[in-house]
Amino acid sequence: MGLPRLTPARYRVLTFAALVLLYVIVVTGALVRLTDSGLGCTDWPECNSKTFVDVSSSHAAIEQVNRLFTGLVGAAVIVAVLGSLIRSPRRRDLTRLSLGLVAGVMGQAVVGGFVVLSHLNPVVVQGHFLLSMALMANALVLHRWAARDDDSPRVGHCPMLVAVLGAVGAIALVTGTIVTGAGPHGGNVDGEPIKRLSIAALSAVRIHSGTVLIMIALTLVLARQARKSHDRATERALELLVLAAVAQGAVGYIQYFSDLPIALVAVHVAGATAVWLAIVNLVLVARRSVPAAVSTSMPAVRPA
Repeated sequence: MGLPRLTPARYRVLTFAALVLLYVIVVTGALVRLTDSGLGCTDWPECNSKTFVDVSSSHAAIEQVNRLFTGLVGAAVIVAVLGSLIRSPRRRDLTRLSLGLVAGVMGQAVVGGFVVLSHLNPVVVQGHFLLSMALMANALVLHRWAARDDDSPRVGHCPMLVAVLGAVGAIALVTGTIVTGAGPHGGNVDGEPIKRLSIAALSAVRIHSGTVLIMIALTLVLARQARKSHDRATERALELLVLAAVAQGAVGYIQYFSDLPIALVAVHVAGATAVWLAIVNLVLVARRSVPAAVSTSMPAVRPA
């Protein structure tokens, strides 16, 4: 009796589940920090020296739930790997991408341990979030490619302005983590606030907002070009990015002028993730590919 086979459409459902769970854990991880629950469990991988699981306090319960949810995410990415192995037709690129998710989740577990053991060092917390963004990009590419029938060599070309926009978007993510590291919601140890990054929060905000404004300006320029060339697919991807970026900018300004309420900061984290996914989606759309046999004018490469 052979192994069960999975259709591309059903495998795409599995990859979507992994993508959603990875998105949710980004937000729950932010809530751990925002509720000062980052050291609700004082050890890792066990919660503390007395017990592996501890829900005796609200902070411990919040941190423990987030850790347990990580297990659910891990199960989802393992299912994505197994699904790639029984998908028909089987494709090696999907297996590699799904294994990338497993490696990323394992990396997140290790970095999460360093977050606790470093007593919420803001630089380590930054790394934790940025690794999550790399995981989200991997998960979206896997989901987008999951329905393709083959992994034959393809020619891909990403327009220079789209590549620049992607780079600026990545910089905006990094500067956003600097704002977080300099801001007030860092948690505390033994009642003492965590030491923040040695940069004025206002300066960090100005740098971050500047990169976001540059990103939005590039998006509008690209939208104009796409409209002139009647490139509807890229136009739709840009519309999605503009919507996400403008909404994110509005939330950012509202939270800044309302003294950073926890709920809005959590929404801002969710929005930052959505903007990043919109950027990755734009790159995938703009870098449309055709079978290598169709074109001999460009070297055959796989889209990244």
